[in-house]
Parts: sequence; structure tokens; C-alpha cells
Amino acid sequence: MANPLRDFFFGTVNSRRELVEAIAPRRTFDDVILPPNTRRQLEFALAQIRKRDLIFTRWGLAERHATGLGLAFNFAGPPGTGKTICAEAIASALNKKLLVVRYSEMESLWAGETGKNVAAVFHSAHEQDAVLFFDEADAIAGRRFANITQGYQREANTVVNVLLKELEEFDGVVIFATNLAANFDPAFERRVRTHILFEMPGAPERADIWRVQLAKRTPLADDVNFSLLGEKYAVSGGDIKNAVLKAAQIATSEPGPDAEKKIHQRHFEQAMQEVLAAKKVMEQSLFDGDGDGSHASSQTLSALSGLNGAWQQLSENQVGMEDQLGDIMQRLGEVERQARSFPGIVERFDDAARVGQSTLRAELMAQLDGVQVALRGVDEKIAPAIEAAVAQTKRESLEQWRSEFKDELGAQLSTRDERWRDQLAHALQNEMTPLKRRTDELGEVAQRLQSTLEEQAGAITRAETHREAQIGVANDRIGHVETLVKNRFRTQMALGIVAILLSILSVILAST
Repeated sequence: MANPLRDFFFGTVNSRRELVEAIAPRRTFDDVILPPNTRRQLEFALAQIRKRDLIFTRWGLAERHATGLGLAFNFAGPPGTGKTICAEAIASALNKKLLVVRYSEMESLWAGETGKNVAAVFHSAHEQDAVLFFDEADAIAGRRFANITQGYQREANTVVNVLLKELEEFDGVVIFATNLAANFDPAFERRVRTHILFEMPGAPERADIWRVQLAKRTPLADDVNFSLLGEKYAVSGGDIKNAVLKAAQIATSEPGPDAEKKIHQRHFEQAMQEVLAAKKVMEQSLFDGDGDGSHASSQTLSALSGLNGAWQQLSENQVGMEDQLGDIMQRLGEVERQARSFPGIVERFDDAARVGQSTLRAELMAQLDGVQVALRGVDEKIAPAIEAAVAQTKRESLEQWRSEFKDELGAQLSTRDERWRDQLAHALQNEMTPLKRRTDELGEVAQRLQSTLEEQAGAITRAETHREAQIGVANDRIGHVETLVKNRFRTQMALGIVAILLSILSVILAST
């Protein structure tokens, strides 16, 4: 959640993931019952999305239109008519995530931060290729102020300007949903490609809505008639949902065993009567009775009294100044939102609401001008004290934050180290078990290998002994052969000499 004091000292630290809530769509168009005209408009909107590439790429319109390539849709209609479900159904049909904008994180106490947050949600939707959804969009896309006299008016106009610029440059799908389309700034009419009116369901649609709100195993009595309920109560799908849940609660609270309990027609009718009675209670406002706006004026005076009290407390203690200032700004914001948020009244008494809001705003501005004049005098007197208090508060807060951050970081590091040591010991244990088993197996293999080597060494030794014996025998044979060869050689030499002598002798004898 946004923290103004933290943002003041250390800057805005909200991430884009905090500004939006990412939803994986589960509901489809089969889960919502709509009037035929509304369903046709939704089917046409879905066709625009699917044919976007054909229009801007293949037909070349993107070459002529550099901006406005995205598709923006405005779902307008009474509460409970299926706007939120249809936004989820479109995301489901496109197989994309749905990013729902969180206004509690987007709005900031400090000037300029809200506009940056608006740009951040569009950037996040572009990065994730998701459908961006602004529910209750009139809270951020309201009419801009023509005459700016206060800082919050300038900030509101800046936010709307940033929203218009981002919407013009966004190339994805963005959906606005509102119960108060008349409160939109007129500039959105051109930038929103398609405006779809979610009408109240007719009798046949209401009967189907009654049916789809119940599960197959929900026990129903024989007297339940959904067609009669659809004709009798001209309400929205949201009212029917509440009535179904109330009827189940009424049926279960009756005496008797749970196994025999069922939901009867009277339970549905009683539940719907309670829903309608609750709506009448919620429709009470400053326009009831004499219409002098006393209730809203009392709220305004209460907020102004709180503002004055906060300044007095600041001058007395000079402690907790930023928290009190944030509370005052929140109250003023609530007064402004209350002055613009009357769903039922605006629908039925639109002209009267505008007059009442203008009167209330004028009275509030007059009261605030008086307070501002008074505060200027107070501010001149306590400005040095305020500056000293702010400096002291900054120093104390910074030291406290540093100390807490150091302690928290130390605790986290200690916890992380212990966790890592445990994980490492566990991992080592897991790794050592098969390693030990493998070592034992290798030891057995080594023993078998050693025995085999010893056997082979013995065999080699025996083979060497046998080979040496064979070599000795061979040497003896070779010596014997050499002796024979030598003797034979000598014999042949002697025979040769004898032959030569005989030849010489024969020659001599022949010559004589």
C-alpha cells in the first residue's frame, strides 16, 4: 500500500506489479447473460481486436496513422450488468492476462507521482501484452477543472492529461468500465474507439441469470419458477446474484435436518425484497428531504474542522506532522469523491445532481479559501518551527528507518544463512548417500580386480618360467645344430682340399 511518509523521504518505491493486479481469466462469454443488443456490440468489439492486424498492417492504415493504433472500449451501464465479467471474458477470448488497475496504489499524496503511475500501468500492459482494465474509471477519468485555484485541481487535470496521452499512444487493448459515463472528460469520447451500453436485462435474460447462478447440486423445491422471478423483478444480474446467496442463507437457517432443506420460491422472493430494500437505503443522499445539502455540508465542515485541528496539533506538538497531513488530504479526497459519486441520483436526477455539486463545490471552495487565509497567518508564525520539525522528523525517521532496516536486514541474512546451511547440509547428505554407495561398489570392484590381477600375474609368472625353459631347450638345439654345421663345414673343406690335390696330382702325372 502507498506510504506518503516513506515516499517523501525515500521517493516512490511502488513497482508496476503493485499498481495492477494480474488476473488469469477464467470466465468466458458463456458465463454471462446479456441482452441481444449488448452481446452484438461485444461481438463486434471482439472482431475489431482480432482484425487489427488486417486493418493496420495488411491494409496499411498504420502508415497514415502513427497514433491511436490501440483499441479502447468503454463499458457503461448500471451496476451489476456484467461489465467486469465481460472484460475478463474478452481477455480470455484473446488468451491474454487481465491487468486490473489498483487506484489505492496509483493515487499518491505527492504532486506528479500519480501521473507517473498512470504511465507505468500502460508500460506494464505493453510489456506483458495484457488487456488493461480500468474498473470504476470515472474515479480517474473525470472532467477536468476549468478554473484552477487549488493544487489538487491542477494535479487532477495533470492525471487526466497523462491518461489521454498514454491512451493515444498505447497499441494494445484497454477497457474502461463505469456507472457514471456522464462524469467522463469529453476528450475520452474521441480516444475511446467503441462505447458499449450495458442495458438492464429483460425478463427472459433475468430468468436465465437466475438459473446460471445455481449449481447442479443445489437443492431446489418443485415450486421454484425462474420465469416468474424474471418477470416480477426488473433488476440487474448483480442484484440477482445477491438474492440467490441470501435465499440460500434463508433456506439453511430454517429448522430441520440439513439433508431435507431446499430453496423454495418464497426464499428467492424474500431475498429479492431484502436486496431491493437495501438499495433504497443506499439511495439516501443530500437530495432527499428538503434538499439543502446539510449532510454534505456537515461532512465538509467536519473535514475542515479536522484540517484546522491538524494545524493546531502541529503548532503544539510538532510531532506526527506528515501522518496528520496525509489524513487531511485523504479526507478532502473523500469529500471530493463523495460529491461526484452518486450513482443512483445521477441516473434519475442528473440536472439536480449537477446543480447540487456545483453549489456544494462553491461552498467548499469558499470555506477552503477562508481556511487558507487563516492558515497563511498561522504559517507565517510557525514556519520556522515547521521547518525545524520537518528537519528533525526527517532525521529521526531516517535514523529509525536505517536502524530498523539494519536490524531487519541482519535478521533476514541470519535466517537466510541458516536456511542455506540447512539446505546445503541436506543437499550434501543427499549427494553423499549415492556417493558412498558408489564408493562401496567401487571397492568391491577393486577387490575383484585385484584378485583377477593376482591370478593373471601368477599365470604370467608360470608362462615366463615355461618360456624360459623352452628358450633353454631351443638354445641347446641351436648349439647342437651349430656343432653339426661346423663339423659338416670342416668335412666339406677337407674334401675340397683333397679334390684339389688330386687334380694337381693328375696334372703332374699327365705331364710326365
